[in-house]
Amino acid sequence: QHSNLSLQLSFPFSFSFSSSLHNYSTTQLHNYTTYTAIMSTRSDDTSDFEKLKNAFETLTGHVSSLDDLMAAFGLKHMPAAQRYGIMFGFVVFTGTIAAVVSLLFMGGSFQRIAAQAESGDVSVPDPIRARNERSLLYERLLVARDRMVKETNYEMQKTTTDKTTLMMMLLNLPIQTGNDENGGVAALADTAAAKRKEAEHHVPPGYQNDYVEAYRKCQDRPNGATMSGRPEARFEAYARSWAGCGQHVSRDYKRSYARLYEHVCCRTHATDDKYRTLYADRPDDIVGRHVRLEALEVDRHADELFAATSGQVYNNNKSFDPKEVWGFQACGPFANAKEAAQSPIFHRKLNEAGFAIMDNLTDRFVGAIILSNDDPQNLTISLDTPISKPSAEGSADVIEAGFLLMDKLFACGYRRIQFAVDSQDAVNKKLAARLGFTKEAEIPKHMVVKDANRDSTIYGMLNSDWTKGCRPFLYKKLHGAGLQKFDAANEHAEAELDERTFKLAAKKAE
Repeated sequence: QHSNLSLQLSFPFSFSFSSSLHNYSTTQLHNYTTYTAIMSTRSDDTSDFEKLKNAFETLTGHVSSLDDLMAAFGLKHMPAAQRYGIMFGFVVFTGTIAAVVSLLFMGGSFQRIAAQAESGDVSVPDPIRARNERSLLYERLLVARDRMVKETNYEMQKTTTDKTTLMMMLLNLPIQTGNDENGGVAALADTAAAKRKEAEHHVPPGYQNDYVEAYRKCQDRPNGATMSGRPEARFEAYARSWAGCGQHVSRDYKRSYARLYEHVCCRTHATDDKYRTLYADRPDDIVGRHVRLEALEVDRHADELFAATSGQVYNNNKSFDPKEVWGFQACGPFANAKEAAQSPIFHRKLNEAGFAIMDNLTDRFVGAIILSNDDPQNLTISLDTPISKPSAEGSADVIEAGFLLMDKLFACGYRRIQFAVDSQDAVNKKLAARLGFTKEAEIPKHMVVKDANRDSTIYGMLNSDWTKGCRPFLYKKLHGAGLQKFDAANEHAEAELDERTFKLAAKKAE
């Protein structure tokens, strides 16, 4: 009985083992037969293509139906949904590969690769090369242009090296800080009436009220811990930046600018000393975290502009081709600083404004940024492509310079800023995207630059787009998520406080 039970228990295992052994033997025999058939096709007189063809015919000879094909790939015993899903994926993959290969052949990619291999040169030129190889306009068109420019002689063709009205509107107030022994501008919030009266003579109307308001507001809500030995440093930094914005910009701009200025100034005693001195010397500069904007002046910046963009070794930068900077500009490159000083960069039209980008850490010249085509009637203006050394292109310095200008323009009431770029200028096209501009149009034959045609790509920024999304995005990109969250929370809290204050003042006036 025990023997019968053992036989009954071992019989299924024996049958399963025998079946597996049979399947394995059959598979090995099939593989051996296939291998023998393939090896039998090998001959010294047979070409490689014929060998491959014979091997393929030998393999496909065992596949006579779709079931055999699915069995060869292990799909026959799978569920129908999985089987057909795999088959559909294989068909899509095969179609994709076939389409890519067809496009490579039909698009001429292989021909270009072969041409590059023969000539040793690329068939798609870089932007600078493309700009240099532009054909010039016909002579009759150039003659007609010069004649019409002389005959018309519009008023806007007048230029100046002084600060234009647009520049003075955008810069901070150019106040006189007074005698430092008497407290300077900080005396406006002094408890002594004599000091306040002395300080009033050095500031424009309305500045003192703004200064005192901001000073008291920062006392209630400082943007950090009190500096040791300088308890009033934060209040003074916030107050002078708030009042320096003037009375014709929005209050939300003044709140944000003053808080950032306070943060930059009051990090250490050294930064407090630096920006306090800078305000005394140049109170109208627009100060950011990485850079500040100064009025572009011939005496102060012409030599630095030439040195930074001439292609020669400048500070820690290596030499470069000056056409990298001036290739898509209407002027340049220049032979010397004097020639640069005589260029339209410094001789601006009456509806333009020029600013120098200065590094806050090193106080070195980074580049220049120009505003043009000011149209206050329609509240629009154009931001020209920045002029900077190649190592600064697309850097945080250039992006913050654009941010500071756009933020001030929209705070003053502009509705649209245009950014026109040469269609072949890949660098400034990327800058337009980084600054948040929206592509609006492609304009053929838009301008004549250096006696050659220029097609332009037009980008635009609307005040609604700036407020709703672009400004918070750039602020976070430049200053970090922490400062961006604080800026948004501070704006919300102080806006509510201002609204309550104005309502209370209105009730008292009644």
